[in-house]
Amino acid sequence: MLNLQLARKYSRAIFEIAQEEDKLVPYGKELADIRAGLDSVPAAKAFLTNPVVETKAKKDLLTKLFEGEVSEDIYHFLLLLADKRRIGLMDAIEEQYRAMSNKARGIVIADVTTAGKAGEAEQKKIKDRLAEITGKTVELRLHENPALIGGVVVKIGDRRIDGSIAGRLETLKKELLASK
Repeated sequence: MLNLQLARKYSRAIFEIAQEEDKLVPYGKELADIRAGLDSVPAAKAFLTNPVVETKAKKDLLTKLFEGEVSEDIYHFLLLLADKRRIGLMDAIEEQYRAMSNKARGIVIADVTTAGKAGEAEQKKIKDRLAEITGKTVELRLHENPALIGGVVVKIGDRRIDGSIAGRLETLKKELLASK
């Protein structure tokens, strides 16, 4: 819980800087790239999160990896995280930043589960319909679950829309059992 609160604090700070400089999208991309880069090299991530390793050594590694590769603000943000021994919160910070950035830009993330692979036309149709329902720009995260048989299940935040055949069959089953 404390780590989530700290991640919110740091993500809020970099979010406010990004907003002031009108760089929500570029900073978000840089944070996502840094997160992916650290995740792809577990040894570097372990080194940066090891409490025994001196801060100077961590900052030296961050300098070698990111100086000149990312914007000055993001670079100094990484050094601050190293100073405060919070680089281990990078995943949570990036997630929180993305959520704040999406909210500020009127974007919602829809987790869309289909029985099989959704084609481009089907994705566009789902995206357009969800944009119409929510009144916001929609980004899809696609999942597959053959147990749905057909149709689609959409989850946006706390809201769940079940338009699957399996869902309809389950509803019908409950109705039939309730009428006995």
